[in-house]
Amino acid sequence: MSLKKDKVDKDTNLKDLKPELQMKYEIAKELGLFDRVLENGWKNLSAKETGRIGGLMTKRKKEMKEAENKAAESKAVGLETNRDKIS
Repeated sequence: MSLKKDKVDKDTNLKDLKPELQMKYEIAKELGLFDRVLENGWKNLSAKETGRIGGLMTKRKKEMKEAENKAAESKAVGLETNRDKIS
């Protein structure tokens, strides 16, 4: 599949896109902007709409990073606890 920049059509499977681009399209869908993006591209959206998408992407990335950090912390704590039991 060849993508010109990040252009997709209705037949494109979003799962085939990079995670960040996939998130961008998913948010556009949630906001009811997906069809407009497919028909006319991202340039057709207002600054307010693109800002909203960017803001939600940033928020989700931050939440994902925090979840990863918590998982890593709990795994590290579990390893320390196991070491204490073995000793």
